[in-house]
Amino acid sequence: MSTLSRDELRTLFLFEKLTDEQLDWIAENGTIEEYAAGTAILHEGDPATCFYVLLSGTLRMTRLVHGDELEMVRTDQRGSYCGATQFLMGQRGEQRYSASVHATTDLTFLSLPAAEFSEWFSKWFAMAAHLLEGLFLGRRNTDAVVGQRERLLALGALSAGLTHELNNPAAAAVRATSSLRERVAGMRQKLAMLARNDIDPDLLEQLVDVQELLVKQVASAPKLTAIQASDHEDELSDWFEDHGVTDGWDLAAVFVPAGITVARLEEVHAAVGEAFLNTALRWLGYAVETETLMGEIEDATTRISTLLAAAKQYSQMDRARFQWIDVHDGIDSTLIMLSGKLSHVEVVKEYDRSLPAIPAYAGELNQVWTNLVDNAVAAMEGNGKLTIRTGRENDRLMVEIGDTGPGVPAELSQRIFEPFFTTKAVGEGTGLGLDISWRIVVKKHRGDLRLRSEPGNTRFQVLLPFTEQDQETEQAE
Repeated sequence: MSTLSRDELRTLFLFEKLTDEQLDWIAENGTIEEYAAGTAILHEGDPATCFYVLLSGTLRMTRLVHGDELEMVRTDQRGSYCGATQFLMGQRGEQRYSASVHATTDLTFLSLPAAEFSEWFSKWFAMAAHLLEGLFLGRRNTDAVVGQRERLLALGALSAGLTHELNNPAAAAVRATSSLRERVAGMRQKLAMLARNDIDPDLLEQLVDVQELLVKQVASAPKLTAIQASDHEDELSDWFEDHGVTDGWDLAAVFVPAGITVARLEEVHAAVGEAFLNTALRWLGYAVETETLMGEIEDATTRISTLLAAAKQYSQMDRARFQWIDVHDGIDSTLIMLSGKLSHVEVVKEYDRSLPAIPAYAGELNQVWTNLVDNAVAAMEGNGKLTIRTGRENDRLMVEIGDTGPGVPAELSQRIFEPFFTTKAVGEGTGLGLDISWRIVVKKHRGDLRLRSEPGNTRFQVLLPFTEQDQETEQAE
């Protein structure tokens, strides 16, 4: 095919400053290619072998987004270029076309072989080539290092929060166990006292029946306000005083939370009589305290189990990387993991439980929920209302995370998904949280991540497909 002369090449802005020798190389190695209107010239994802410069006609450049063809550029500017635009990086690994190019009208290209052009470009402009390569690789390495740091910081924060959350129930269980040991010892002592007094076996059996009745009440005892509890304690203390029971206020503090009323005390009195009342009440008090302490230990250990189950669900350490999941499980486990940061935040869940399971990388979606919730809490400065909604939008599942913070200014809303862009103060954020989230949602799951923001109502919407997508480009870049 024919090529261009030096003078013709200099009319293209890319080549106007080249030397005669450089122009001669382009003339010798470049070819003129003509395409009819409607022709697909390049295909997104194919190996990038050629660098194209537009000589005449109109082209349009497209990319596939969620399976739909999205037009990125349409131009008839002579000298516009496309194809292997990162040819300088060709020696660092195989490059692929990042977009498809179509001929809108009949058009003509100057085509250059990317590998050879890269080699000669590096010779002609050695310093510029090194700088460009350094910029490209430096940015990629920085992304990797800071991204890893971002993940480590998030892991550290989650680990610290989980440790704090585990410490509370663990400490409560230890305290309750220590107190339980003392109460059991007291029960043995009071039981021995009753035995030494030669209590009638029938009376002892009746006392045991009363004990079982009181113990069963502990779990179902109504929750009282401080004022209600104080009034009930006064009532029981008066009863104890009337019946000659010493330190009745101490017993009242035990019986009131267990839901024991004066009517129950009268039953005990009727069962054991005045002579054994004091000892019997002490014994029953130990029994009630023992049951209460065992309830505290059960609550504490259940809380620990719940936290560990949430951590397991969050990390997905025992699950396949790609699986069918219920997104609500991951969201709930994330909220538990971040509960330390949510202590002063009102969390509202508006879940559509009729939504089906979706195919996803559960562990990576949990990272998305973490980033979005953490950003929302930071925007509200730890105080406000966090609303999490799930629903359906056409053929995709939607998770919306909203906050009542000041919002994202319109002039910044287009930049928040850029790597290293952050509205936080220097040193407080890496600017990669939303970029990583976008890559996980859009690149890896073929979904979409959108922002809707106004003061007092900022919402990030994550859209995920209900069906399995082509996994050829699943790896997040």
